[in-house]
Amino acid sequence: MNATTETLAPLTLPAAALVRRLALIGVLLGLTVVVLGAWVRLTDAGLGCPDWPGCYGHVTPAQAAQNPDQVAAYSPGWDFDQGKAWREMIHRYAATTLGFLIVLIAAIAIVYRRQRPVSLPYALVMLGTVVFQGALGALTVWWLVKPLVVVLHLVGGLTTVSLLFWLWLTMRRTTGVVTPVPRATATPALDGVRRVAVLATVIVGFQIVLGGWTSSNYAAISCPDFPQCQAQWWPDAMDYDDAFVLWRGLDINYTGGVLEHPARVAIHFTHRLGAILASLAVLLAAVLALRAAPTALVRNAGLWAVGALALQLAIGILMVLQAFPLSLATGHNGGAAALLLAMLLLNRRLREA
Repeated sequence: MNATTETLAPLTLPAAALVRRLALIGVLLGLTVVVLGAWVRLTDAGLGCPDWPGCYGHVTPAQAAQNPDQVAAYSPGWDFDQGKAWREMIHRYAATTLGFLIVLIAAIAIVYRRQRPVSLPYALVMLGTVVFQGALGALTVWWLVKPLVVVLHLVGGLTTVSLLFWLWLTMRRTTGVVTPVPRATATPALDGVRRVAVLATVIVGFQIVLGGWTSSNYAAISCPDFPQCQAQWWPDAMDYDDAFVLWRGLDINYTGGVLEHPARVAIHFTHRLGAILASLAVLLAAVLALRAAPTALVRNAGLWAVGALALQLAIGILMVLQAFPLSLATGHNGGAAALLLAMLLLNRRLREA
């Protein structure tokens, strides 16, 4: 061991432990940002502040409220709603804090790159993701909550949370919080389960995208009954030609939605079909993992996946039966994030098994 190594080696563990704690805080904060984003979207507060990153040219809505003449001049014809403005800004404050946290992780990765407390490329990918996420947040406002941008913003948020969650799981190994396991062995049984788990996670991801498209097009209430939709097992009034048009041009205010009822029914019904497919995929992956599980960690991950799925299905069904209350509609987004993280945990445990 040379002098340089003796000097720098003690810094590795504290830096890695700090990254582990920051990653956990980031996961919790990221989940909060996702739920806050749903709260903003579901209360039509996405344009509570028609500019970005400020609010009518101010840091807080309170400052904007104290300058009504400036607000009117800043955005002629725009109704100022201080409640919606605060909801939008609270979401932005939380997202900004998350961004600074990821910048800090990237800075640690750069400063201590010789000791590699965290993979530098991985930290830079996280940094790039959150920067892109910020750009999508700006476009969400500038392009008047265009559904395609809203969905991409949701995907970016969940990607950020997923990267932080994977980092946290990794750092628990490297810092000794969890006893490292030997390198995973390739066995036909486990290899098959791993492939199924990856496929199930991809399907869950597509289902989340469908959910975002349903919400951003205000199609959630188009099927107010369950298990049927419009009192039919296969609704007649569905317009698939108009339901999934991704680009409709700019300068259209999408608040409240622009689609006719048949297109919204098609979107909602497709989301329900996706829920069936995603549920079967998650259950298959979990059952296979439980049957082939060589460790308690794999079994626990399988049970977490089943539990997260059951919670998400329960929230979705209750949301319809209780006429889409805001609490359940917002919780449905949180449940989707929890299910995604549960599937990532299952994939991670299977890789380590």
